[in-house]
Amino acid sequence: MAKSNALASHRPPRAASQGSERSSAAIPALDRLIHERIRLGIVSALAANQSLTFNDLKRLLKTTDGNLSVHARKLEEAKYIGCTKSFEGRVPRTEYALTSSGRRAFEKYLDHMEALIQAMRER
Repeated sequence: MAKSNALASHRPPRAASQGSERSSAAIPALDRLIHERIRLGIVSALAANQSLTFNDLKRLLKTTDGNLSVHARKLEEAKYIGCTKSFEGRVPRTEYALTSSGRRAFEKYLDHMEALIQAMRER
């Protein structure tokens, strides 16, 4: 039961979305793809940098190879980030960059979070 309560805390309150049309129109839908902690970290880091390597992201986010790989792939599939693979000598190098659709999705996500913060402050 505690788990469902924790998940509920990440969703906008139902009462606000079922209230007036103005309330639901004022708060945009949450992008669940970006909202997950590691993916939000990836997108945020790439928004602040032109590109980052796999190892840069792994160090920044303090995560494992497998965890980073899975989350980066989900963002790639959504076309939020691009991936370039190359070699430095014989060492593989994977580099990520935020795409224009990824930047738009991140800005929309930030707008949503700002709207939630504003709504809570107006209570």
